[in-house]
Amino acid sequence: MPQPHSSSARSADLGLFGPDSITWRVLADPAAGIGGLRALFLQALHPLAMAGVYEHSGYQENFWPRLRRTAEYVSTVAFSPTAEVDAVAGRVRQMHTLVHGTDDVTGLPYSAQDPELLTWVHVTEVSSFLSVVRRGGLDLSDAEADQFLAEQVRAAELLGAHDVPADRQQVADYLERMRPTLRCTAATRSAARLLVSPPMPWRVQLLTPARPVWSATAILAFSLLPAWARRMYRLPGLPTTDLAARLALRGLRTAALRLPERMRVGPPAQQAQARAKQASDELGGLTPTTGSTTAPR
Repeated sequence: MPQPHSSSARSADLGLFGPDSITWRVLADPAAGIGGLRALFLQALHPLAMAGVYEHSGYQENFWPRLRRTAEYVSTVAFSPTAEVDAVAGRVRQMHTLVHGTDDVTGLPYSAQDPELLTWVHVTEVSSFLSVVRRGGLDLSDAEADQFLAEQVRAAELLGAHDVPADRQQVADYLERMRPTLRCTAATRSAARLLVSPPMPWRVQLLTPARPVWSATAILAFSLLPAWARRMYRLPGLPTTDLAARLALRGLRTAALRLPERMRVGPPAQQAQARAKQASDELGGLTPTTGSTTAPR
């Protein structure tokens, strides 16, 4: 494990990635949240992944807590010190030991510890983040896009994924190989409907614009799926769907960027940026170290 440069830099543990990483740029971008929603629509097309969610998570009754925990996990791994990353990854690995069974659709066994399922969830997630922020206007070169995917291999391995695609071509090849195994099941369609129209307290629905704003955002995330994925949902869209979705995304991101940083950047990212600045000041302008963490063997 890299050692701090001085005792005053013990607070300089900037986690797995750090301020010079592409991970920090991508996951602090205001469009990243829409990428996360896109990933959920894509993940639901895998029958074994969907079986685990459908039969074990209570996602229909616990939609908001589950979504919050997922977002918090991604933010923690991206921005938090390595001790916090190790702790949260350990808790998730422990929870995964309880998720297993047999899928009613395919008749195949599934387990949340299965490296192949973990790789599927990871690839859909990081490819969605990358696709959406770039289409939204984040200026990343192809080399930087590949660097993001290579950095994120560490995040996948934390939970036990193996043979993780590490650049855009590998991701494209992986998704092409996976397509014959995907299905739009009744559980898939149920999950998609829930993503578009989740439960909300009646006061929130009546007194705020939360319902139409959320549904419009989810529909935008769906529209940003690959055309083949939209076809599986039997909602391929029009020839102009991709262009319209990109323009809507760019407009939304541009509006978000006009907000104060404290309103558009989550607390983990703000705290990480503050630690990085403090560490840089303490180290006289030197780049503080990032940490290493323990992946399952």
